[in-house]
Amino acid sequence: MPINASSLRKNIYRLLDRVLRTGKPLEIERNGKRLKVVRSVEHGKRLERLVPHDCIKGDPEDLVHMDWSDEWNGGRGL
Repeated sequence: MPINASSLRKNIYRLLDRVLRTGKPLEIERNGKRLKVVRSVEHGKRLERLVPHDCIKGDPEDLVHMDWSDEWNGGRGL
């Protein structure tokens, strides 16, 4: 059952703590429309979420010595 904005204003910290504790969404009715406050999925640190990829096959030094003249247009026509 949704609450109105005045009830939210009076009890915002208690209501937000309830959402965090239970994981149950909170519905708020405002101007005939409903809003929902939900607990987001907790993520670890950004570096912990990285997925390894094989980007370069071979020796990276070969990239330095490649002829890129056919690929480079001097900054024109991107």
